[in-house]
Amino acid sequence: MAATLLTAGDAAVAAVAVGQARSGAGRPAAPRPALRGMWIATVANRDWPSRAGLTASAQRTELIRHLDTAVARGLNAVVLQVRPTADALWPSPYEPWAQCLTGTQGKDPGWDPLGTAVREAHARGLELHAWFNPYRVANHTDPTRLIATHPARVHPGWVVPYGGKLYYNPGLPEVRAFVQDAMLDAVGRYDIDAVHWDDYFYPYPVAGESFDDDAAYRSHGAGFPGRAAWRRDNTDRLVEETAERIKKIKPAVRFGISPFGVWRNATTDPAGSDTRGGVQTYDDLYADTRGWVRKGWIDYLVPQLYWNIGYAACDYAKLLRWWDGVVRGTGVDLYIGEALYKAGDPAQPAAWQDPAELSRHLTLAKEYAGVRGHCYFSAKEVGADPIGAMGRVVADHYRKRARPLRRAL
Repeated sequence: MAATLLTAGDAAVAAVAVGQARSGAGRPAAPRPALRGMWIATVANRDWPSRAGLTASAQRTELIRHLDTAVARGLNAVVLQVRPTADALWPSPYEPWAQCLTGTQGKDPGWDPLGTAVREAHARGLELHAWFNPYRVANHTDPTRLIATHPARVHPGWVVPYGGKLYYNPGLPEVRAFVQDAMLDAVGRYDIDAVHWDDYFYPYPVAGESFDDDAAYRSHGAGFPGRAAWRRDNTDRLVEETAERIKKIKPAVRFGISPFGVWRNATTDPAGSDTRGGVQTYDDLYADTRGWVRKGWIDYLVPQLYWNIGYAACDYAKLLRWWDGVVRGTGVDLYIGEALYKAGDPAQPAAWQDPAELSRHLTLAKEYAGVRGHCYFSAKEVGADPIGAMGRVVADHYRKRARPLRRAL
């Protein structure tokens, strides 16, 4: 990939070509049913398993309960985190078994969680989107706490400590190739419906710290106007290369990304949103999320619009309108990431104490043709529903059974 930016004309041609490739011979693709999804987070045992060290039977029972809850809530997709910290919820030849299962990284849990999740989700009419985190290695900075055979210990030069965590260095071509191999192993092995990434590329900024990629920049940064442009190109390459490889392995598998909700503020870039976000993905995470849509590299986008309607700095309504404009005419599906976890949290603004706030999001979204569904963070709250916000969504919007997504191409 060249370091220069794609022109608007190039982007338009690329979007048309991708749309034709998806639908065949220039025919418009039939619209997919609306997505009703929920994330199931495994990192630090956020949603599942409820704690590390449960028996295989107990883990499976909990997983099935989450899938049954999704069905009961009228959903048609689950997004299961299968590579939380450079470890795996399947028998991977690249990385160790995930610590969240047994409490010991690399220890065989005695069953195949991803294989079971795919089979049981499909049996219930749910799509299974496999959620991977490309670069996070650990939620601490001590490599010796990783299993001795972990790739991050075998290749210590791949790893950067930052903000109390360990990350693979996105600036190293060998890292980019490895993380793709590790993630795409699951695509080849299982009948997953989508590869899903969240908002973590380069890490979120930490005050007073710098991400030490000096050596990688010296080796690979020639020809770029600065380090920021080089970092964005590294992320672009990861996205574009992964998209190409998914289609070669299994063309029917979709590729979706769920970024932080602000690409750029309009005060930074006239093309940005009318927001005052403290983080801008383009500038701070080196992730040109808008560009990926315009270039046709991804099949769907789930911006995390984790604010209430009317929130001063990042108004849900303004961001909804902006993202609808981004996807218009591209063939990329727009789903909205919803902050169910904020409903009833006393630390959140007053709007989130109202059980109807989330339902109002869906009512507003119906005004925008580009919005093709919603995804809720996350499974624990979908089930527990502490103030009834999810129940209100179901009563107001999901009375009819969800149209199944699976194989609805």
